[in-house]
Amino acid sequence: MRSALGGCVTSQMKPGPLGLDADALSSCVQCGLCLPHCPTYRVTGDERRSPRGRIALMRAVERDGAAPDQDWYDAFDTCVGCLGCETACPSAVPYGYLINATRSAITSERRPPFKLLVGLRLLSWPRLLRWGSKAIAVVQRLGLLRRTGLLPDRIPFRSQRAKNPGSRNLRSGEPAEVVLFTGCVMDVWQPSVHAAVIDVLNAAGIAVERSGDAAGCCGALHEHAGLTDDAVSHALRVTAALSDGRPVLVDSAGCGAALKHYGRLLGSKAANEFSSRVYDIHEWCVDDSRVSSLVASVEGRTGRPTVVVQDPCHLRHDQKCHDSVRDLLRPIADLIELDDEGLCCGAGGAYQLLQPDLAQAARARKVASVHRAIRSESSVTLVSANPGCMLHLSGDSSLVARGVAIRHPMEVVADRLLGAGMRENVGRVASSLEVDLDGR
Repeated sequence: MRSALGGCVTSQMKPGPLGLDADALSSCVQCGLCLPHCPTYRVTGDERRSPRGRIALMRAVERDGAAPDQDWYDAFDTCVGCLGCETACPSAVPYGYLINATRSAITSERRPPFKLLVGLRLLSWPRLLRWGSKAIAVVQRLGLLRRTGLLPDRIPFRSQRAKNPGSRNLRSGEPAEVVLFTGCVMDVWQPSVHAAVIDVLNAAGIAVERSGDAAGCCGALHEHAGLTDDAVSHALRVTAALSDGRPVLVDSAGCGAALKHYGRLLGSKAANEFSSRVYDIHEWCVDDSRVSSLVASVEGRTGRPTVVVQDPCHLRHDQKCHDSVRDLLRPIADLIELDDEGLCCGAGGAYQLLQPDLAQAARARKVASVHRAIRSESSVTLVSANPGCMLHLSGDSSLVARGVAIRHPMEVVADRLLGAGMRENVGRVASSLEVDLDGR
């Protein structure tokens, strides 16, 4: 039996209305060790808002023929999908599989909220997303949008460097060594993260190719919403665009988790091969001698930043490579750890839009742990390797008031290696080392 989104073995028993694997559903022994690690249970104290309670509700419908009511649906709508329960579970209950399969069954009977469907449609049309984001950027500059954490403070107009990334490796004419998966929202709203990744890799002499619109969105939010067919369509597009065998590097924890599970989602040999060469950017940099040597070369440089590390759930509980962030940062920064054992910040992709009260309550717990960690430190950077977490945390006024900078770990690495003032020059010199797959 595989955990998380990786599916599970099939039982010989016939599934019920939800189509759940009987062995997976039976694997929970209701011990409750998951409860302290569930953000919605911690906030509400409601058993129906816990992994144990949700599994009991699944069993009621699947085994006992109970009719779902609104409270039943609410239990699954309010799950953030952090998978903290899987890390804590001694029985290896595949909760990720169970919640995704249940949501898929629900969606076949009840469509997701209209605003979610509109948002997901935008993600499927990169040009429309860019134009819509430009409109939002104009409104922001006119001061007509308040800070919420759902959007960056200032959505950037797409930079010339991102639009015109240069040509393939000019000297050899050969394809770049690695592909950077640029995705959808992050490519438009937080292009500085992709730029930081490219700067670091270029400085280490590594040619980069951006996936661009040819690959588009990873489909993670579609799968989380129970729209399995849409998720499959995105996965097929991504794997077709990135089928040439090169490593695929991902700087968004949520996207990386989705890409690593395409083998399970599509169930093909080609998809499994694709997933085997997907790497979170931090795990790849730590294992690559050129990047790790470059980082080690500036270890003794003065002015080390103080950094608090926040683990995105998809990096800690799903990909389980969150320590790579620390391994990459440790030579160049003074690290401060949180005391909440990786409790979810409440972002959850679209969750902060659909369940704002619960999302903000979970964020408040995370922010309290940040304040406890930094104490009297005057200049602190909070890093998170997931765009949704970055946006969600940036919406907290107490962090803003204290001057806590919220950044992606690769931005800290890039600035430390190259100096914030030097990175534009590096970008121009290295333009021959990056290109979009679609030539955009």
